[in-house]
Amino acid sequence: MSFKKLHPLLKESLENEGFETSNPFQKKVLPTLKGGADAYIIAPKGSGKTTALIIATIHKLKAEAFEDSPRAIIVVENKKEALRLKEEFERFTNTTDLRVYALYDEYDIEKQKTEVYYGQDIVIATPARLSKLYFLNGIHLGEVQLLAIEDADYLGRHNGYNHILRLSESLNKCQFIIMADEMNSRIKNYQNAFMSNAHLLK
Repeated sequence: MSFKKLHPLLKESLENEGFETSNPFQKKVLPTLKGGADAYIIAPKGSGKTTALIIATIHKLKAEAFEDSPRAIIVVENKKEALRLKEEFERFTNTTDLRVYALYDEYDIEKQKTEVYYGQDIVIATPARLSKLYFLNGIHLGEVQLLAIEDADYLGRHNGYNHILRLSESLNKCQFIIMADEMNSRIKNYQNAFMSNAHLLK
């Protein structure tokens, strides 16, 4: 897929980072993600999954900030991954006014409530902290257009699977994306809930 069809500000960021075109795997997955379909993206590390997700997310949000409620939620395993992915997103949002926020367990939850309240577009969150903040009415999910789980292989640990399942029940008209190195029974079980019509891209 050519980058010509992407939002001009996103295209500019990609060019600034030295990306001229998508790689073969991204060419396969980006049309499905851009089209708004639910998807399992199963491929080994280094295949370009994360960059594809970042491109699809920024394009979906039209590369611009809008009101206060998050419109994209990316779920990751821990604080380290939240901060790493935030940094990755910021490489591609620096030509836009999109706000990217990392929400993780090792931080004062009252401060997080305040920082989210003042407006975020993309929230990168650990499952437990996202769930806790939601049930404390600290984050509004009514405007979420995309929920993605990055490197979902961890979901069998720390009750992450159940946190995601409960949160998915609060989302309407949302695109769901699950990314993992390989399909496993935990993430496959989401087919019985919100991933029933998901495409399998591998």
